[in-house]
Amino acid sequence: MKTGLFITILIFILIFLVLWSFIIEPNILTVKRITISNNNLKKLKIVFASDFHIKNYEDYRLKRIIKAINKQNADIVLLGGDYVNGHKKGSSMTIDKIAGELSHIKSKYGTYAVIGNHDGWQGKEEVINELEKNNIKVLFNSNKCFEKFCVAGVDDMQTGTPDINKALKGVTKPVILLSHTPDIMPKVPENVTLTLAGHLHGGQVRINGAIIVPSKYGKKYADGFLSDRGKKIYTTFGLGTSILPIRFNCPPEIVVISFN
Repeated sequence: MKTGLFITILIFILIFLVLWSFIIEPNILTVKRITISNNNLKKLKIVFASDFHIKNYEDYRLKRIIKAINKQNADIVLLGGDYVNGHKKGSSMTIDKIAGELSHIKSKYGTYAVIGNHDGWQGKEEVINELEKNNIKVLFNSNKCFEKFCVAGVDDMQTGTPDINKALKGVTKPVILLSHTPDIMPKVPENVTLTLAGHLHGGQVRINGAIIVPSKYGKKYADGFLSDRGKKIYTTFGLGTSILPIRFNCPPEIVVISFN
């Protein structure tokens, strides 16, 4: 192959990879489906979404996420935090607008949420107040029980104090635990049916697995569903991006969890 042709092809590939990673893949929306065997939770369908990181011009992306969630006809919708983007408010859509859009999510039992580190940095109390004003119940080291199951949620590990014992207080039914970060897993008791987490974004760039993962446990919790010594966790790739607006081989996702 002539040198000039090789360079031209290389430049084309590099341009394609840049366009794909910065523009195309971050705006893809996938629906990941997993099924878990549990006789006590048969026919329960959960939609889990996390790490929205909504920028101030991303009305369309937010509406598309909500439309995709509603299309699943979930029994309950669980949100894993980081609704706002960046460390400061100027880089994000305001939380009142985000919460207003999230209020359009529909499910049998409603929408329950925990807070992420970006929410904490931009004002945890304001985020909680706006979500709850819009009928999204924030599980702040607390739980909510229904006929056959409970959901519990803990405070963010980076910006607050997660208290699992308080979150699980009084729970006697199968329980789904929400935590923004999966780094809480070593402290999760064995009676928790399933833990749902985000924060890691799957590493955002994956070549034979995640390259960099912001977890003190490395890549252990970066790859979706894991049975960790019998304790089950699903860590979602999330929906937005952080630090670099890039995704490669790690498309944004909502997760549909069905029990049979």
